[in-house]
Amino acid sequence: MTDQVVTEVSTKPACKVTDQSLTEEETKPACKLTDQGLNEEDMKAACKEGNPITKDYMMQQTMLRVKDPVKSLDFYTRILGLTLLQKIDFPSMHFTLYYLGYEDKKEVPQEVKERTAWTFSRRATIELTHNWGSEADERLLYHHGNTHPTGFGHIGIAVPDVYAACKLFEELGVTFVKKPDEGTMKGLAFIQDPDGYWIEILSPNNMVSLTSETKRPSSTQSETSDTA
Repeated sequence: MTDQVVTEVSTKPACKVTDQSLTEEETKPACKLTDQGLNEEDMKAACKEGNPITKDYMMQQTMLRVKDPVKSLDFYTRILGLTLLQKIDFPSMHFTLYYLGYEDKKEVPQEVKERTAWTFSRRATIELTHNWGSEADERLLYHHGNTHPTGFGHIGIAVPDVYAACKLFEELGVTFVKKPDEGTMKGLAFIQDPDGYWIEILSPNNMVSLTSETKRPSSTQSETSDTA
């Protein structure tokens, strides 16, 4: 009986075939990645039109866990010039969120509910998450994602003059991963915040010539480890 069942199952087709021919799209081979990544055609094929409802979506925040909010707030406000937009405490869960962005301090609403709605309507903010007591944990280190196992890479800050910005960073004792004249990608720098997260310092105009003169490496590690 068992052998008969196996025979019957094994002789059935793997999928149901109909008399309707496959469309050209269904027979088109899937995109294949090579050692050079996607070519232009496959890249365009991989990108699809979003649902119309997404037209009002926006990139609102990137969350970073921080060990010591005093050090982190000092770094992001005094050194990078961001504005603290909102502080939200969650006493029952023992953590606090700090939202920062490049906004005019005069435009930040004072009324709490209005300020909250305004904060979450800003583009490209940074959310610093502090789990209470982490600053006292000597064993705690947050992983920046650029050493094994790699994952998260960096955030990027656009500045008018990378060299002027980096001169200030040096004077303020900021840790560099890559200075502007190091590596093959000149005029581009990487610094670290108090928790070791990488921050790319770039100039929009310089990126035009930089990306046209040389092929951009496929990973942050390539950009920063190259010493040519």
